[in-house]
Amino acid sequence: MGIRWGAHCLAALLISICSGVVVALQYNPSEPFFSTLTLELVVPYGSFWRGLHYYSSQFFFLLLLIHLAVVIAENNHGYTRPTWIRLSASLPVALLLLFTGYILRGDNTGAAAGMIAENLALSIPLIGKSVNALLFAVSESSLKKVYAQHLIGLMVPGGYFIWRHLRRYQTRLRYHLPLTAVLLLCSITVPAPLEPDRPGAGLIAGPWFFLGLQELLRYLPPFWAGVFPPILFLAALLFLPFEGGYRRPLLRALSLGLLLYLALSLVGYQRIMGHA
Repeated sequence: MGIRWGAHCLAALLISICSGVVVALQYNPSEPFFSTLTLELVVPYGSFWRGLHYYSSQFFFLLLLIHLAVVIAENNHGYTRPTWIRLSASLPVALLLLFTGYILRGDNTGAAAGMIAENLALSIPLIGKSVNALLFAVSESSLKKVYAQHLIGLMVPGGYFIWRHLRRYQTRLRYHLPLTAVLLLCSITVPAPLEPDRPGAGLIAGPWFFLGLQELLRYLPPFWAGVFPPILFLAALLFLPFEGGYRRPLLRALSLGLLLYLALSLVGYQRIMGHA
């Protein structure tokens, strides 16, 4: 089962990369919202390609999470500790790829995501300015640095982390026709989200995977709400023993953390819908 989900995840990633190349050819990071709007309204089939890139990216991340959960549950993968650490490190890279994609939209959601990301990076003790200068620096360089990270800076380490792992999976199209059909149908019938600036609008909803942290930011300082929980989750994942007495407590802690995050996400979603 783990290999099957991993293969679907890889197929969605390949579709996302191919459609992303088409989108990138039409995108100007100096005018992000105008570029996105032009792609939607002026470029032939631009709305389709942007939708395909958006939905394949969302499916990729969802399938990656399912693949990870199944692999942990089955516990028969035979990975060595260095391999497991390398593969686990691909999870935050995938999350940042998806997050920077939201920022690059340049709309209300993207602008809010960029501002929050920069503030979270700056809240990291000692190295916050360096992390922000490396990944975001939206206020200084507009979206040029985010664009470079999305295209190259995150793709290179992500490719390194998973390259040896890819040969496990079957990527022939005929094995992924249902997934491909769903992605094509979504891209044709459901436009990818694009939220223009509306004066007097209610609360701005961040990316769906960020709603829990967005809600937590209401109660805790930025570092403890938006930086420490992901680091803690990743640390538990990295040191998850395959055998031994610590595996079950760590699994329980990870499951409890995910349930808590889901609850926070639902609360945040209800709050945003109440202000819509």
